[in-house]
Amino acid sequence: MTTQQQPATADIAQRVAAIWTDVLGDQPGTFFELNGQSIAAVQIAAAVEEQLGVTLDIGDLFEDPDLETLTRNILARVEG
Repeated sequence: MTTQQQPATADIAQRVAAIWTDVLGDQPGTFFELNGQSIAAVQIAAAVEEQLGVTLDIGDLFEDPDLETLTRNILARVEG
């Protein structure tokens, strides 16, 4: 990873965390542990697409990721 990529990665991770926190709160846990439901999945997917330009299938959230796992999945899509 180059120095130029690191800020982009950090910025994306920060944005994903902000989206997650806005929808599910700032407690640790997985999507379902934080009472994530269909409406929360739609809100997260829409915000990720709007803010990051990454299409996130709501089914990805129904695999019950935590914030770290979701961030890794989004970063993989951005980088790949």
